[in-house]
Amino acid sequence: MGHKGLKRSCVAVAVALLAMVHVSVSVPFVMFHGISAQCSNDRDANFTQLLTNLSGSPGFCVEIGNGVADSWLMPLTRQVEIACEKVKQMKELSQGYNIVGRSQGNLVARGLIEFCDGGPPVYNYISLAGPHAGISSVPMCGSGLFCKLADDLIKGDIYSDFIQDHLAPSGYLKIPTDMKKYLESSKYLPRLNNEIPNQRNSTYKERFASLHNLVLVKFQDDKVIVPKDSSWFGFYPDGEFKPLLSAQQTKLYTEDWIGLKTLDVAGKVKFVSVAGEHIRMADEDVVKYVVPYLQNKQSSVQRLNRKTKEPLRP
Repeated sequence: MGHKGLKRSCVAVAVALLAMVHVSVSVPFVMFHGISAQCSNDRDANFTQLLTNLSGSPGFCVEIGNGVADSWLMPLTRQVEIACEKVKQMKELSQGYNIVGRSQGNLVARGLIEFCDGGPPVYNYISLAGPHAGISSVPMCGSGLFCKLADDLIKGDIYSDFIQDHLAPSGYLKIPTDMKKYLESSKYLPRLNNEIPNQRNSTYKERFASLHNLVLVKFQDDKVIVPKDSSWFGFYPDGEFKPLLSAQQTKLYTEDWIGLKTLDVAGKVKFVSVAGEHIRMADEDVVKYVVPYLQNKQSSVQRLNRKTKEPLRP
């Protein structure tokens, strides 16, 4: 056998051996908690661990600032900047990752996808009760010193610079009858949703439309996200509180400001409705709607093996 024949034989043997090896790649995921929460809380720590146990993929709850207080009082633009730096520093995510967001954490997640320059790619994004189209009212915080401060801010001029810079939910409060002030003064959601005419950023759209899968979960008894259809990008028409528009009826969708229509037409958006109150998800629904998008992906070796139908010829 000549040198060339020996080389071809070696290549054929190598491919045959690779075909016998089952290689899988664990794509890690990160989780962003909602408002009034923190990664060290049992609820969020246990949920991240549950997803890891069920999917077999490593998961990380990414904390922004000090958790509970900063979830209320740190503006979302700053929260996204911190999240961007954190994911870029995590070696586990360098080859790409998936995201699970809960409630307000979804606006951090989407900011990460759209705004983070130089970050690793995001493959699948699962949104649980995300206020993607905004909320028409801000829930009160509750008891405690920082909650009193947050509640006082809520009662003020929600679109003022001071409140926009010191109250996270003000960044996605969208009053349908005050759209002019919303577009002029809200410092987060108009940019995230590419809503401002003549300022639409094609890079934000390209990044969001590059997702492999987008899972939007709405909770049927949600009283926190108002309207609850905001979890599907549905909202009220400009200037009115009725009728409630589906995502597909909004200009964000029909004019494809962020690539939602592009993803939907490609069959990459899953609109999921589950029973339960705000982010109270039954385990069987987690298994059915979340876990499949976190499970291991086949490596390039496996994909190559599936495509190699004929042996190499000597």
